[in-house]
Amino acid sequence: MNDRTALGLLLEHGPLSRTRIGKLTGLSKPTASQLLVRLEAAGLVVATGTTEGSPGPGAQLYAINAGAAYAAGLDVSPQRIRAAVADITGTIVGEYQLPTPRRRAADAVGQVTEAVGGAAEAAGVALDRIHRLVIGTPGAFDPNTGRLRYASHLPGWHSPTLLDDLAAALPMPFAYENDVNLVAVAEQRLGAARGHDDFVLLWNEEGLGAAVVIGGRLHRGFTGGAGEVGFLPVPGTPLVRRVARANGGGFQELAGAQVLPRLARELGVGNIGGGHYTEVAPALVARAAEAGDGPCRALLDSYATALATGLASVVAVLDPELVVLAGEAITAGGEPLLARVQAELTELAAPRPRLLLSAVREQPVLRGALERALATTRDEVFDTSAR
Repeated sequence: MNDRTALGLLLEHGPLSRTRIGKLTGLSKPTASQLLVRLEAAGLVVATGTTEGSPGPGAQLYAINAGAAYAAGLDVSPQRIRAAVADITGTIVGEYQLPTPRRRAADAVGQVTEAVGGAAEAAGVALDRIHRLVIGTPGAFDPNTGRLRYASHLPGWHSPTLLDDLAAALPMPFAYENDVNLVAVAEQRLGAARGHDDFVLLWNEEGLGAAVVIGGRLHRGFTGGAGEVGFLPVPGTPLVRRVARANGGGFQELAGAQVLPRLARELGVGNIGGGHYTEVAPALVARAAEAGDGPCRALLDSYATALATGLASVVAVLDPELVVLAGEAITAGGEPLLARVQAELTELAAPRPRLLLSAVREQPVLRGALERALATTRDEVFDTSAR
């Protein structure tokens, strides 16, 4: 326990002296010295420089051995696959990206092995030194059938043997997780939800989804479909039947990023631009947030009402302490959009959770995958009880 506590302090604070470790852990100097000798012999800490700025010789500093183990994360989307390798301190040391084939017969196993191999090569790390991999995808793998559900837009990922095929092809253990759930992991570990055990994260980019954290743990539901709020029937849109086949639903049709260009045209917003809606929508929302009045102001108001309409049903059931708004189609609106959604939600729902914007903006799915992989890696590598 003392070893694990000391390693946690080194992760949190960076290099520390023996005296400082003793004070932070409550250990005596001899015990702290023995602890550091043991951890250095195990290859978990290294001596790194000395303290400066005080009279006399500087005290030896100790830090986590960054190369003690590595973890990898994968962010899979219909457009591309991003992979990254991080050392045990959480520093990303290698990245790789490749396009996702759009054909139905795409080789998902080949894509994963290429992406992980490319990131490992970029990091200069042998594959057998990667302790754990976490793969983030849209939808969720049904624990009963092994099939990927709620993600018909991801070609090549729906084989019932995919997870077994991946296990046979990969040289390291792996886990899988819904992409929006991984964004919530990143926010809970690094961002707006730090210190919160009960929160909902609403995500809007390629699709509209949510993550639910209750008692500090992700709630995935019976088939992994908890948080698929894009399928939620809401006022203002026709009922969508056979939603799995349609790959959409009421809330998606009301507030998803893909509806924003059409809504902007209807409200008379000019110069909408072309391209994929995942690029057009954030630019429109950012323009609307900067405008004082006119069609852009109307767009922001309508969008805020649409987001709050779906959120009202979610918070009525879950009564969360906090709602984190994430994804570029939301965060581009900044505080003006946040304030409007908060005001509308106050009118539409009895519970009144606090709303915050995402604080992890750069590759949040990948960051969450790495955080999940690193947590397992550290638990296993930092366990010195059997050494």
